[in-house]
Amino acid sequence: MSRMIGRLYNVVIDCPDPAALAGFYSELLGMPVTHKREDWVVVSDDHVRIAFQAATDLREPRWPDPERPQQMHLDVMVDDIDRAEAAAIALGAKRLPGDGADFRVFEDPAGHPFCLVFEV
Repeated sequence: MSRMIGRLYNVVIDCPDPAALAGFYSELLGMPVTHKREDWVVVSDDHVRIAFQAATDLREPRWPDPERPQQMHLDVMVDDIDRAEAAAIALGAKRLPGDGADFRVFEDPAGHPFCLVFEV
């Protein structure tokens, strides 16, 4: 086992409107906005920090188009997939193709794919 060099501090997501996307994920994950500047907003709890960074010229991903790859995505574990899907869509998510036996694929309001994951 190797020694740890550091620890994960933030997962950073580029987007055109950091405040709006942070608000989406704050509601989706039940985590408060803990830091806010015009170009940088953070939602966090005692274990996870997600930062949203302004990228005005972002070329958003298009699932599942390999010409516009997703680059990264979040998996969000849920207890009730149908209830979670309805809530995510009410927040501004859009359902995408590519479901599996234990997940459904969505895009957030800025076009980033994410999955709602559930136990079968």
